[in-house]
Amino acid sequence: MLMHSYPASCRQLVRSAINTQRSQTFKAFYATIQSLRKAPQVETDDVPPDNDFILSILRANASSRDAKPYFASFSPRPRPSPTPVLPQSDESISNEVRAEPSPLTEQPKVSPLIASIIDPVIRRTALVKIQGPFSQVQLDSISRGMVYLEKLGLVSVIVVENDDIQRGEQDSRSVIVEDTMRLVSCLEKHGARARPVLGAVVRLGPRPGDPEMEQDFIIPEAHTFPSDLVPIRSALQSGEIPVIPPFALDSFCRSVRIDANDVIGALARGMVEAGSQNSSFPVAALADASIDASGEVDLTPLRLMIINREGGVPSYARNGFPHLLINLDSESKHIRETFHESWRHTHKTALSNLALAKTCLSHMPPTSSAVMVSHRSQSSLIGNLITNRPAVSSSLPHALLQGNRKLTPHTPTLIRRGLPIRVVRTVDDIDRSKMNALLEQSFKRSLEEVDFYDRLKRTLDFVIIAGDYAGAAIVTNEPSADLSQPISYLDKFAVLPNHQGDGTVDFLWVALHDESYGLGHPFSANPNGGKEGQGEGRDLVWRSRANNPVNKWYFERSSGHVRMGDWVLFWCDAERRLKQEQNRRGRAGLSYIEDWEEGRLASWSDVVQKIPSSWKK
Repeated sequence: MLMHSYPASCRQLVRSAINTQRSQTFKAFYATIQSLRKAPQVETDDVPPDNDFILSILRANASSRDAKPYFASFSPRPRPSPTPVLPQSDESISNEVRAEPSPLTEQPKVSPLIASIIDPVIRRTALVKIQGPFSQVQLDSISRGMVYLEKLGLVSVIVVENDDIQRGEQDSRSVIVEDTMRLVSCLEKHGARARPVLGAVVRLGPRPGDPEMEQDFIIPEAHTFPSDLVPIRSALQSGEIPVIPPFALDSFCRSVRIDANDVIGALARGMVEAGSQNSSFPVAALADASIDASGEVDLTPLRLMIINREGGVPSYARNGFPHLLINLDSESKHIRETFHESWRHTHKTALSNLALAKTCLSHMPPTSSAVMVSHRSQSSLIGNLITNRPAVSSSLPHALLQGNRKLTPHTPTLIRRGLPIRVVRTVDDIDRSKMNALLEQSFKRSLEEVDFYDRLKRTLDFVIIAGDYAGAAIVTNEPSADLSQPISYLDKFAVLPNHQGDGTVDFLWVALHDESYGLGHPFSANPNGGKEGQGEGRDLVWRSRANNPVNKWYFERSSGHVRMGDWVLFWCDAERRLKQEQNRRGRAGLSYIEDWEEGRLASWSDVVQKIPSSWKK
């Protein structure tokens, strides 16, 4: 009965996960044959209960829209219909040399039905940094998280690090190898198959032949070639999780310990290149069921996961609690500049891990993301995998975030490559062709271009633009006879369909907050090309059709709303003024209509209802 109270997408994920879990017996059989070793006998009491895994999926609370990226990446693709082969005539056969197939080279064919049971999901990879040292209990928690992710189709390529053992220390190499073997044992104890890859898979120094040019990310002091990835590919094909110590081959072919960030940075580039070289694999694999049974995995990393003892990147806007979502393109420099000195002792590796995320995401696909998480929040990795969004939306009202019980020192930080954010204040600075394309694709209607821009020339306050018109927020000043100043009106809020779900919506709304109703607060001083927190916040007003499916999202971010027939009027109160009123009244709170609120709803409704439509009929 419990599952019926969750969305259909969650129930579908649970069924898919259960089917995947049942398939582990078949996968283990193939893995045992290939690795020539006997699977360890695991006592029933040592296996984590299925309920724990299922509840972790249900706690993700993924809507159908949230889960679409997961199903797009991991669901089996439709098989192409086989090309019919016409039988040859007896005459043509008699003219050919008849050769019996060699028993050593002949590959057994597996029926599509059996192949779908063995491998019910498309398996993808994640680069994982286990940044210890960890106790046995902590390793158990981390290992369960890795096992859960594997059941959902995400196979980890793990690099082990030990912050307490510096390079060059006596026995540092043996300690790292011991940590690697401990993690392998722990993974196998929890039902996974793991393989220690103790030989170096990267080479020290920059890749030969790379041009010398400045990059906006840190270039790893290591590189890898496709032949170096053979041990990783072999482990993945055998259904095993590769666990790698941070070793590299130097110019004398010696295996030396290097920084784990350099190993992961080199692997990110190398695995993406190897994955792109095999980009034709899914089509070929689907045409031949025997390839499905071989356990082939797409090497292109879908996620970067950094599991440590510190948690995410602390935020100046959240009193040291972690950032929820980071736009690397526009925020990384500002985060470094606002990083408190005390955090360099409590979160010693936060900035270096942020730099690692920027390095890896610069090579990984645009839809990829990185997550920094404490070992205490391993279950949150499932929610991140399914939804690819932060545990708590960064665009929620600041007061709601401050009082949110989900926001703790161990809340994960989700990191996206992101887009540059800029603010323009004149119509002449708008690229009309790109803006038209954005609005029409987002709203699926034809713009009345002449009237729309003529109105903006009279009323425009500012436009926030994300990237190359991947998203935009247009705010106007609407005159009101009843109010002392114009109404700050959100005329358009649009994001291209192919950027919905990649963080652009939240990035854009946070910039809108900082430029309008959030002005005057220190946490609004983000570098978005606008006022950077300087000035006085204003109430922001907008309208939406009553049947707009986005209204649920607006309800969560607005201070209030009023229904106006076929429309809903939303508004966000200026946060600094609300804070001042709260301080003035003490603990009594804002429980009645203040003087400055008198008549504003009627004035807003009157003005907003008279704003003409921007669309062709």
